[in-house]
Amino acid sequence: MRNQNRSGVLWVMVLGTMMAGLDSSIVNISLPVMSRQFDCSLDDIEWVITVYMLSFSLLMPMTNWLKSKLGFFNLYIAAIGLFTLGSVLCALSGSLETLLIARVIQALGGGAIAPVSMAIVSYVFPARVRGSVLGWWGLGNLMGPAMGPTLGGFLTEHFGWPSIFFINLPIGIIAIALSFRYLGFLRQQVMVKIPFDLSGFVAFTIFLITLQYGIAKAERIGWTGPQILISLAVAIVALVCFIFIERKKEFPLIDLQLFRNYAFVSCILVTISRSAALFGGLFLLPFLLQGLLGYSESASGLLILPNALLMAALMPFAGKWSDKHGSRKISMVGLALLALSMWMFSLLDQGSPIALILTAMSIRGIGMGLLVAPLSAATISAVRPAEVTMASAVSSLLQQVGGALGIAVLAIISQSAIRTHMAAGMSEPLAQHLALQTGFRVSMGILLVTLIPAWFLPRKNTAVPDDDQRIHT
Repeated sequence: MRNQNRSGVLWVMVLGTMMAGLDSSIVNISLPVMSRQFDCSLDDIEWVITVYMLSFSLLMPMTNWLKSKLGFFNLYIAAIGLFTLGSVLCALSGSLETLLIARVIQALGGGAIAPVSMAIVSYVFPARVRGSVLGWWGLGNLMGPAMGPTLGGFLTEHFGWPSIFFINLPIGIIAIALSFRYLGFLRQQVMVKIPFDLSGFVAFTIFLITLQYGIAKAERIGWTGPQILISLAVAIVALVCFIFIERKKEFPLIDLQLFRNYAFVSCILVTISRSAALFGGLFLLPFLLQGLLGYSESASGLLILPNALLMAALMPFAGKWSDKHGSRKISMVGLALLALSMWMFSLLDQGSPIALILTAMSIRGIGMGLLVAPLSAATISAVRPAEVTMASAVSSLLQQVGGALGIAVLAIISQSAIRTHMAAGMSEPLAQHLALQTGFRVSMGILLVTLIPAWFLPRKNTAVPDDDQRIHT
């Protein structure tokens, strides 16, 4: 199987992950426009992002089971097809409610794309070049989110917000066609029928939904409101039940033994906190640029462009570096630069020169370029080949959960700060701007704290041996 056209396989993976990643950020730049059209608040429009990320997360734990039942090829094709269908339904939505339903459909397809493609890359390419290959794969996984604001700003300003979803239709068709050309050899994969962990899935679903609901609603009715306390209590009970259920399952939804792996846990802690800070900051960025700074959607997207270009230039280099020197040092440098960029965003004010904005964006792009591929390589190298699909799903899942929580928490902090500043007699635009500054500083603090688990990343990305590698990867 490993003698197939590896370049073709890689670029099919890049295209699929780019399409899924694009919709995690292309919507951000259009949120103010959607908010005005649907006549809803910041809290309401936040659900366009949050419901996508949450639904995205719900399917990820099923990836390993779906792979064993359908095989990599059928699962990847089904995921691309469902995501494309959901994108078209989003574009045709006439209300916030129908848009949220369409986003759920879209996310259910997108949720399988990243972990499955990461597992396929691990299966096809040997461990000695995995960091370098994941650097190129990361171009799709991260370039989608990075290019999203620029592309979204242009499309929204010139063609309206539905165009940011219609753009996925041709990409999805091309991805499916190329999959049939380059991934056909995966049909030979041996499929193993294992029972679906329904009780574990139900418990985990309840945990994710009630946790996110409690955090998202806390801003409106307060942390001590009965509705919030009940929601969070249910989340805690569901999590405890999930752990109890999984410990007794022969074929668990999530193998909890992974969390006894010291190196893997270090990678996961970095992934969660990085995502909370960066997704939250990305959510705030369009409101900063289009708010007090007064840039149009298109101009805002162009200002974010250096971030994407520098990230693209550095990711393959960073992946190759991690193959030779390990992931720890380069990941810590990336985190430090990301924290610096958040601090610079917090300094922006009306009249700030474009050079300062572009510098902050460039530093953010360099930081992301140095962090993502080495962290992905370290995560995969920390587990046995038989655990790669499960580990990929867990990593992608917790990345999305961390991002969803980061958005919710920063939205809460920003709304609370707005009320505090307005109560002190400030104008609403100034209060909103100061609240955004607070949000960026919180993101900076999270990234600085993340340096602690990053110090415990593996020094070398050495593959863990597994005698049954070819069947279960």
